[in-house]
Amino acid sequence: MMPEMIATVAVEADSDNTKIYVRSVKGFYQRLRRYTGIPLLAAYFLTPWFSIADRPAVLFNLTAQKFHIFWLTFWPQDSIFLTLLLIMAAFLLLTVTVFVGRVWCGFTCPQTIWSLMFSWAENKCEGDRNQRIKLDKQPWSMNKALRRIAKHTIWLVISLATGLTFVGYFYGIQDLIVEVATLKANGIACFWISFFLVCTYINAGWLREKVCQHMCPYARFQSVMYDKNTLTVTYDAVRGESRGARKNNQDYKAMRLGDCLDCHWCVQVCPVDIDIRDGLQYACIDCGLCIDACNNVMDKVGYQPGLIRFTSQGALETGKNTIFRPLLAGYLTALVAVAGLFAYGLGEINTVGLDVARDRGSKLFHRKNGGIENVYTVKIRNKNRDVMRFQLSVDGQQNYQLESPEIITVDKGEVRVFPVRIWLSQREVKNRSEHLNIVVHSIEKPELGAKQKTSFIGPGFFF
Repeated sequence: MMPEMIATVAVEADSDNTKIYVRSVKGFYQRLRRYTGIPLLAAYFLTPWFSIADRPAVLFNLTAQKFHIFWLTFWPQDSIFLTLLLIMAAFLLLTVTVFVGRVWCGFTCPQTIWSLMFSWAENKCEGDRNQRIKLDKQPWSMNKALRRIAKHTIWLVISLATGLTFVGYFYGIQDLIVEVATLKANGIACFWISFFLVCTYINAGWLREKVCQHMCPYARFQSVMYDKNTLTVTYDAVRGESRGARKNNQDYKAMRLGDCLDCHWCVQVCPVDIDIRDGLQYACIDCGLCIDACNNVMDKVGYQPGLIRFTSQGALETGKNTIFRPLLAGYLTALVAVAGLFAYGLGEINTVGLDVARDRGSKLFHRKNGGIENVYTVKIRNKNRDVMRFQLSVDGQQNYQLESPEIITVDKGEVRVFPVRIWLSQREVKNRSEHLNIVVHSIEKPELGAKQKTSFIGPGFFF
């Protein structure tokens, strides 16, 4: 197709339609989006099906307040790791944004990946851009109805799979599938499956670019993270202007035309429906599809590729780009520091947890056989993948006597709660409050254990 014909078709196709019809395109960035999206989708849908030690590899058990992530089990007391993970993700996003702009949105954002799946189904059922435009203009027929039914059926299947998988991370996917298939799933599970089904269907099927344009907060504050050396999808206006159609055998330079044929392909392939030639815009997700479209046109007419490319404002002005700069170095340093702290914390995480609470009822202590007795509630958490046996002991300056089970058996990933009594002869109570440590250690693995500081209250506290 001649370039001037391309421009004519584009204008005619867009003139009577407010709906966005995205054209399919082939190229480097289109393949890159596919190769990044497929592994992420596979990880999302397949991870709940893997098992480790007779449990799902990833399971967020809210009822038991246990979060199993591969070989590790986290409890609410380990929330510091979630905090560090969120901080690390924030600095990673800042670092990537300063370096290469909004590529997170263009290549790895769930909204983008699910929209790609829905677009794929739309193309398979209704055809490419021009075919969809013609189909919308046609009166209703059996062919049109079947195509629409097929498209929405695929959308609903994808949405249902998304909802089931998401809930499966909290419920256990195998049990959930069985209960849903046999109509035995509880109301809460059904509600959340339906909720995510509807959200996925609406966001990826109907809203699409409107999420990026109007709902995504990242689009609103990304500009404060950019500098003149940030790599973004950029139109080379010096080379491209003035725009205009021309014939292949015409000397367009003599016509004072630039390399841009004004074919509108860069607009037609844009998933957020912007014209990159108007400059940097908050809705641009740096997906690079306009680069692929423009390079395809440049190849057809024999022009040099790169009229639209990943570059920076500084490179356009000076011809070179500065990669290492203070802002990027600062974000990168913070990212490495937080990641190191996170890794160190995981390496030092204790697989045995201990909580001790002294009885704070009406009787803070008891007199027994000429001595003083305090009662404590002890919780032992076994974060290991095996059943463990534990023993308790008391570490303090006085001759404390401990009354507790001789051997405490705790199943893997479980908590054992039981009372213990600590006794001290009254003549040895020298202060109103004595500090001591309750220590737990594993019988099978003595190196595994924990201790917690608590207090021993005597009558001197009141008399």
